[in-house]
Amino acid sequence: QVQLVESGGGLVQPGGSLRLSCAASGRLFSPNVMGWYRQAPGKQRELVASISSVGSTNYADSVKGRFTISRDNAKNTVYLQMNSLKPDDTAVYYCYCRSLINYWGQGTQVTVSS
Repeated sequence: QVQLVESGGGLVQPGGSLRLSCAASGRLFSPNVMGWYRQAPGKQRELVASISSVGSTNYADSVKGRFTISRDNAKNTVYLQMNSLKPDDTAVYYCYCRSLINYWGQGTQVTVSS
């Protein structure tokens, strides 16, 4: 059974930075796509960024130029470096892995507030 465990969320002031990590336990099917969704109160879950097994990336327009996704295949870990954070980035961030079987993490809260 694969589990995705997120870490790195928290409270940060506008303009600040956070780095999210998501480590997958167990063996993942390959190829796969790993990434992050987020859901703010009262809003639908939206894709933030994704990265394939070979490193192809995709970003939501709202985070381009501020967020960077990366992965370490040897560690089955995906990262999301978030810079220049805005209050609109406040949400629960969910890690996922899409392959023959899809997996989701439990989510980590990111709050951007002064």
